[in-house]
This record gives sequence, structure tokens and C-alpha cells, in this order.
Amino acid sequence: MKKVLVVFAVVMVFFSKAQITDYQKLIDSIAQSRWDSTSIDIDSLANPKIVNIRSLKNDTVKLSNNTIIVSNTDDTSPLTPSSILNLPTLKRWFFFGQNSLVFNQSSFANWYAGGNNNIGVIGKVNYNIVYKKNRHYLDNNIQMGYGFVSSTGQSTRKTDDYINIMTNYGYELAQHYYLSTGFQFLSQFTPGFNYANTPEPVYDNRISKFMAPGYLNVGLGFSYNPNENFQVIVRPLNGKFTFVLDKKLQTAGTYGLEKDGQSMRAELGAMVNILYKIKIYKDITYVNQINFFSNYLEHTERVDINYSGALNLKFNKYISGVVTIDMMYDHDQIQKLQRKQTLGFGITYNLGYKVDRDTTTGVIKPFVN
Repeated sequence: MKKVLVVFAVVMVFFSKAQITDYQKLIDSIAQSRWDSTSIDIDSLANPKIVNIRSLKNDTVKLSNNTIIVSNTDDTSPLTPSSILNLPTLKRWFFFGQNSLVFNQSSFANWYAGGNNNIGVIGKVNYNIVYKKNRHYLDNNIQMGYGFVSSTGQSTRKTDDYINIMTNYGYELAQHYYLSTGFQFLSQFTPGFNYANTPEPVYDNRISKFMAPGYLNVGLGFSYNPNENFQVIVRPLNGKFTFVLDKKLQTAGTYGLEKDGQSMRAELGAMVNILYKIKIYKDITYVNQINFFSNYLEHTERVDINYSGALNLKFNKYISGVVTIDMMYDHDQIQKLQRKQTLGFGITYNLGYKVDRDTTTGVIKPFVN
């Protein structure tokens, strides 16, 4: 009997074991799939995958209050209070310098139409040094230029020669309005000649030189500057001084002198100066500047007019062109319109600090342009 019970128990265990295995496999497979979906694959950590998460970067360069900054401009128009206030970061000192060197050359050999070999060079500098703090504004502008042309069979002749130094102080009375005072000095570097009358001039044939003439304007008034493209300066009280420091040229009628031997002529009147800049295209701008002066002391109706226009063409960072026209009418000097026009293409290098924001990192970095 015992043997029968043992055999029966073994058989029952065998059948029960077979039934439990099928169900257990099904249950284990379900549990395993859930475990795989939620568990971490330890082996995958050997080859981690980095996800690109976008982050906002803060500026990492701090500019001190004395940093010199200027807007990225390539024209010759002066910095105005409005152009400074519109800069990304307001600072006290601003500096901008533009240096231009223009060449022109012609050469002929057996040329049927004829011609004369020549070479010409014109150099110009234009510097702005500006201080702005609270309501105070001080602008210093220095413009200088000199050019000459040398032709076969002729003496070297100058084609451009000027010195123009301006200083203007403003105190902000209200938005866009300033109490204004300052001075302007004008002259030239070397003697000038009338080549039509003296094709081969000597020094005694000079009709001008440094401080003959020289002009000094000093005045007090107001200025209005609503934006960087427009500025008006009105000076109801303005002194105009004409210097002729060459005894040979100190004759009555020359540069408005009233008598022989006179070295300076003083005038008191009103002055109006208007600056208007037009952006024709992306890299083409036209700068207009006109000045009016009326003498209170005599012949108030005879208004002196001085106009300057400059068409600036930018081809790339260093190559640019400029077309200028200057017109002046001064009844005391000559009862005719005086006109000068220049055209040049050459190398331009801008010197100064500006603010530039890197588009990839968002970091502000100062650098010399």
C-alpha cells in the first residue's frame, strides 16, 4: 500500500509541475515586459547620449564708465546728442576717426587722342571726440584734408587744402533742446595760387596761405536735435573774425578787408547752421550742411551762405568713394558764387571703439574697428 501511495504522489507532482510552468511563463513574461519598460539599462551608460538643451547666456564682459564707444557708421557727419543717446550702452566719452586716402593716375604712350601723364593723391581725416554726462554735452570735431596732382611738364599743384576745427558745448534744457555755445576755426596749410593767371607760379604769386585768410566764429544760442539725421543750431549772438596775417595780401577788398594793412576784420551778427543727412540706400548716404550769417553792424540783408554736401559710397569695409560739393557766397569777398567739387575713390579706415553683440553667444565685446 505504501508503494502505491508513493507512486501516486510522484505522478501528481509531475502533472502539477507541468501545469504551473505554462502559467508561470505567461505571468513571468508580462512582469518582465513591465520591468523592461521602467528599468534603467545599465549597459547604455557606457555610451551616453547628450541632448542639446538651449540656454540663455548672460553678458560676460563688463564695460567701464570710461569706455569709448561709437555707433558703427561710415559717413562723415558729426556725432550728435541724439545719435549718442540711441547707442546700446550710454557712456561718457565717445571717439570716432575716419582716415581716407584717394589716388588717381593716368599714363599715355603714343595715344592718338593725346593726354598728359599725371598722378594725384588726396588725404583726409575726420575725428570726433565727444563727452556726454547728464545734461552736459561737449563735441570736438577735427577735419583736415590735403591733395595734389603732378603732371608731366607742369609743377605740382594742390587740389584740396583745408583745416576745420569745431567745438560745441550744449546744456540740455528739455528733450532735444540744448543751450549751445562754441567756436569754429577755418584755414589752410600751404600757399594757394591762381594757375590760370600764373601757370608756373612762384611764392610771390600767392593769393592765400595759412591764416591768410583764417576764420574764427564764436557764438551763443540754442540747438535742436530730434534725431541723428537732423540738427539745427541757432546763435543770435555770433562773432565772425577774418584774419589776414600776410602783409602782401593785406589790401582793401581782399577777403573783405576794409583798408590796406588791416590784419583782422570783426563782424557781429546771427548765425544759423543746419545739418540734414539722407540715407539713399544701405551704403549710400548724402550729408547736407548749410550755414547762414548776417552782420548786425552793416548791410544786414547781405547774408553769407556756406553750403557743403557729401555723397558717401561704401563698397566694403575699406573701399569707399565720396563726391563733395562746396558753395559759398560772401558779398564782402566777391560778388559771385564760389564753388568747389571733388570726386574720389580710395581706401578708408575707421578708428574707434564700438559695441558689437556676438549673434552666436550673445556676448558684448568691445574691439577696434
